[in-house]
Amino acid sequence: MQEKVLIIAVRQPRQEEERFQSSLSELQSLTETAQGNVLKIITQNREKIHPALYMGEGKVQELTEIVEEWEIDLVISNDELSPSQAKNLGERLGVRIIDRSQLILDIFAKRANTKEGKLQVELAQLEYMLPRLYGQGKSLSRLAGGIGTRGPGETKLESDRRHIRRRIDEIKAKLQAVVNQRAQYRSRRKENRAFQIAIVGYTNAGKSTFFNRITKSESLEENQLFATLDPMTRQIQLPSGFAALITDTVGFIQDLPTTLIAAFRSTLEEVTEADFILHMVDASHPDLENHQKTVTKLLEDLGAEKLPMLTVYNKKDILQEDFIPSVHPSMTISAHDPIDLKRVLHEVEQILIEQWEAYQTLLPPDEGKLLQTLRRRTIMTDRYFDEERDGYRVSGYISPDHPLKYRVKEQHERE
Repeated sequence: MQEKVLIIAVRQPRQEEERFQSSLSELQSLTETAQGNVLKIITQNREKIHPALYMGEGKVQELTEIVEEWEIDLVISNDELSPSQAKNLGERLGVRIIDRSQLILDIFAKRANTKEGKLQVELAQLEYMLPRLYGQGKSLSRLAGGIGTRGPGETKLESDRRHIRRRIDEIKAKLQAVVNQRAQYRSRRKENRAFQIAIVGYTNAGKSTFFNRITKSESLEENQLFATLDPMTRQIQLPSGFAALITDTVGFIQDLPTTLIAAFRSTLEEVTEADFILHMVDASHPDLENHQKTVTKLLEDLGAEKLPMLTVYNKKDILQEDFIPSVHPSMTISAHDPIDLKRVLHEVEQILIEQWEAYQTLLPPDEGKLLQTLRRRTIMTDRYFDEERDGYRVSGYISPDHPLKYRVKEQHERE
């Protein structure tokens, strides 16, 4: 049974109308992803948000009537509400009140499949909930007893807080163990010189569709926000035979709750450890410019903005008009078109060729193992058997900091 939802939003003078409208349509999509049915959206222009009620007195009165008339089950605010605003609105409207952050946390909770994902979501939810436990929280801690503070309700509040803090500490310890394990995996990948590509992008840009088609695997693929929560890594081959690991990451979104960014830090670090970034953008989305800015900003926050990157404008099959990309290097594709997928991999190689060093070498016939390694670890452009010199002539491009570079040079110098 779908809950009947009323969305409320305040637009302040500094907010652009276009950005405001896009955040509202996104909130509506988020609500639908969480199985809610948005019956009405009420907005108000205000100089600043009402400190006690979020919206003005008159507007709150109007909301009370709408809640009654439309038999609303849940009110969702476009902005993060303070504990007192949520409490006051709940008392005035007589229904549950949540904000955008809680809604995103709720979706994440439904989507988390791995142990790590579930722990990360629980941590974010608890840290969000802690200051929002109603009651005389702070004054109670200061008084530590006294007349009027010893009722069972307040004792329960304090024990709730203690329980939540203890649980937060437990989860952080468990997550630290997972982070350490993930770091070991990453260092092992680095030792093996595995080249890592991370697919990043705004939520619902088509990352998982692209990932599944290119790796022929089965990560969750839906036309919904945050369909993918747990990162998945698979091996692929670029056209030259160069082997790479590719990771499908969690989608980004504007105004992502800070508790979530903190909790998902270890997952997002997959991006910072990558050697190359594929930034997927939904070319058909009316607000794609803001989507790109959000992702770029998050990459900067993670310290990953300097990595080599190809922007892939996806969903060209549903574009209604000619599309002109705003960044370079980039390409426009449909993740459902096998030829387009090959074009992306070819373009990744071309970008690497521009940045890497050219090599030429002659390998003796008994160096078959090294030949295979060069095929998988470098972009090999030519290889043939030179009968005169009794060896394999190999040329291609290699990462400047790859240890194989010196092996290749040694072989070249021996000629």
